[in-house]
Amino acid sequence: MKYEVKPMEKSQVELTITVEPDDYKKEMDAAAVRISERAAIKGFRPGKATYDTVKQQVGEIRIIEEAMQSIVEKNFFDAVKKEGLDTVGMPQITITKVAPGNALEFKAVVGLLPKIKLGDFSSVKVKHQAKEISDKDVDAVLNDLKKMQTKEILKNGAATKEDKLVVNLEMFLDKVPVDGGQAPNHQVYLNEPHYIPGLAEQLIGVKKDDIREFNLKFPKDHYQKNLAGKDIDFKVKINDVFELQHPALDDEFAKSLGQESMEKLKNVLRENLIADAKHKDDQKIEIEILDNLIESSEISEVPDVLINAEKNKIFHELKNSLGSQGIEMEQYLKDLKKSEEDIYKDFTEQALRRVKAALVSRQVALENKIEADKKDIEEEVKMIKAAYPDNKNVEENLKKPEVMETLALTIQNRKVLSFLKEKILDKK
Repeated sequence: MKYEVKPMEKSQVELTITVEPDDYKKEMDAAAVRISERAAIKGFRPGKATYDTVKQQVGEIRIIEEAMQSIVEKNFFDAVKKEGLDTVGMPQITITKVAPGNALEFKAVVGLLPKIKLGDFSSVKVKHQAKEISDKDVDAVLNDLKKMQTKEILKNGAATKEDKLVVNLEMFLDKVPVDGGQAPNHQVYLNEPHYIPGLAEQLIGVKKDDIREFNLKFPKDHYQKNLAGKDIDFKVKINDVFELQHPALDDEFAKSLGQESMEKLKNVLRENLIADAKHKDDQKIEIEILDNLIESSEISEVPDVLINAEKNKIFHELKNSLGSQGIEMEQYLKDLKKSEEDIYKDFTEQALRRVKAALVSRQVALENKIEADKKDIEEEVKMIKAAYPDNKNVEENLKKPEVMETLALTIQNRKVLSFLKEKILDKK
């Protein structure tokens, strides 16, 4: 095998690889056996025909086609290993010369891991800024819990600011129905801010079967760009009016939630809020540390293959998030008046940042010999199994090498962040 390496833009290289017939004879022999196993070769049991017989029956070019993937994979990885290249993603292969009994030539374009020179840790400083929890924060959670136990009683009278409505909502722009602007059985809590400012105020005093028509201006930052800042006409039919009967915030209410008294319930809520604030602060600190380290480090150009792979991840994360809210991706894109291609473009900056964070984390791990050892992985597997007892799918997934590799990488990244916090975090 002979090869030439040609550097390309965007952290890619092109390998031109030439393989002589003697060097790919083994792959050709194996390919002939595979063909004879599938094809009926007269006078031979499956897989037992000689190479010359298979060649005579199907032609040598067919054997080359069968052997091509094995020839390409073996010689590509041999060249990469000899050259000491840190490649990422699958190579783009182009066969440039192929003929029976002659040298085979192909080109492989592949991305390279960017070269990284880490910045000085001492130049990066961040500190804890967890939100302090006030009585007002605890009261807000109590109010949310109260709403969850609120009883809804149908009423015939006029709606007050404390009531709830179920309405059929229609929206019009320049007397034309807004695409997706019809909402049958839409719930409106009159004492809460609505995503369309002023809507609730227009409906105070209505009764069942009333119809109200009015005009409201959409917020300038509304996610539906075609409606943002526009004057929209509304037609609202009142299906039902409900009086909301809230429970009293007393010890009985606390007992219904498993606490002995209102005082103990408030203490539990405060502790939960403090823990949540600490968790959010930890996440913010981790982002700041990585952002600062990325900024202070020298990172060569990132190949498209890494950015595109990260864009795919972000897209699927968005799709899953929307799905959990009952929103279809197709409708989401329609509302935004964007295509999937537009969304992918929008993800470029975020994807690049995430790739750089992963690369910096990997470099920190390499330079400081940080890795997930056998004990770390065993403990993580034990925790996952405990969280999903008797789940056969989880058990099977934990047997897959790619899942275990991802698990090891997750643990390593966690250990890297702990290491960086110890080095960087301002403990004052």
